[in-house]
Amino acid sequence: MNIKIINGLAKAKEEFSMRSQTLHGEDRHNNSTDISSPHQSVKQIVEDVRNFGDKALYKYRNSLDGLSSQPLEIDNSSITKAYNEIDPELVKALKLSANRIEEYHKATLPKSWFDDSMGLGEKAIPLKRAGVYTPGGTASYPSSVLMTAIPARVAGVKEIIVCTPSTSPEVLAAAAIAKVDRVFNVGGAQAIAAMTYGTESIPQVDIVCGPGNIYVTLAKKMVFGDVAVDGLYGPTEMVLIADDTANPIHCSADLLAQAEHDPLASPILVTNSMNLIEKVKVQLLKQIETLERRDTISASLDHKGRLVLVDDIEEAIELANFISPEHVCLSIHDPWSWTDKIRNAGGLFLGRYSPEVVGDYIAGPSHVMPTGGTARFSSALGVHQFIRTMPIINLKPDGFEKMVKAVSIIARSEGLTAHANAMEMRLLSEEASE
Repeated sequence: MNIKIINGLAKAKEEFSMRSQTLHGEDRHNNSTDISSPHQSVKQIVEDVRNFGDKALYKYRNSLDGLSSQPLEIDNSSITKAYNEIDPELVKALKLSANRIEEYHKATLPKSWFDDSMGLGEKAIPLKRAGVYTPGGTASYPSSVLMTAIPARVAGVKEIIVCTPSTSPEVLAAAAIAKVDRVFNVGGAQAIAAMTYGTESIPQVDIVCGPGNIYVTLAKKMVFGDVAVDGLYGPTEMVLIADDTANPIHCSADLLAQAEHDPLASPILVTNSMNLIEKVKVQLLKQIETLERRDTISASLDHKGRLVLVDDIEEAIELANFISPEHVCLSIHDPWSWTDKIRNAGGLFLGRYSPEVVGDYIAGPSHVMPTGGTARFSSALGVHQFIRTMPIINLKPDGFEKMVKAVSIIARSEGLTAHANAMEMRLLSEEASE
């Protein structure tokens, strides 16, 4: 393990600016700069599923996932069995997480409104059907089921389906806890295409949400416009801002936890204390030896990990806003007093008792957050992605009359006399009837 140290804000900005240029290209979702092969593969998969439905799904399940011709849909009895068979303590933990996620998103629900005096309002309308993608592969992610399906349910979505290459009991139990309507054993780009266009077995959805690998992400990018997507997610990122009050043992543990996700994960410490950096380096070497996924962690720290020394916390926050990462953690004295200065982050974690890990599982907000610098303009997954709004205009006569002159002037300035007439004639007809 050889984590790089960067000295100074200017050098750090140069480093992360170069990284950002790569992250904003397709290859932010892959460890290869040549994405022509996955791009063409995904394009073919999407077209095949759109044209041939279930037949294409079975073909790709067999060739890519090694799955037999077993049914695409996982029946309710299998889901109930999984729920009943997993460790009761895990059920208890998942339910605690589900309750916190539900309560958080209930508090963020937009409401329909109408102001009679202005004649204006807005109606909040939940989407009819949402498609949740839950990754599989080397790990099982019941937390991702909860973090995507529950916001949709709280938003009022009528039907929620899950597509996943995983049939682990933990994932199926989480689907039961999240009150998912249907679960399909389909992964990859083919799952995204199936939910977008519908097949004989999988219904067409209004939004596709959830993280996945490069194939899933490229598929989401391709189908956007035919369906809503929550975002395009790359490897996870964390900027941990710390000062001399921070515990180096905790800082190291947080960096290692971030690195554990993926060899391309970005665990970044930014501090004004060289003393802390030296202690963290020692702790990283010590703690990694006890961890099961140390090969993944070591690869992440070597490739994407950074220890950055800056002059003060102001510079640390400037750098964090410049990077615009998925997670920003403040392990500093009086972190709350600095929150207004953090503008670009998927999620903000304050103090030693709010590590990023708690956000992964149980804090409440969804752990599906913007990556690759997109926190500059994107938000974490929430109820708002599952609700569309429709303006309502219902003017009273006196309100309309006050607008006629202004509308006519603007319309005629644009050369749209029919627009002006549509206003003026109403006023004239009202005057004629008096």
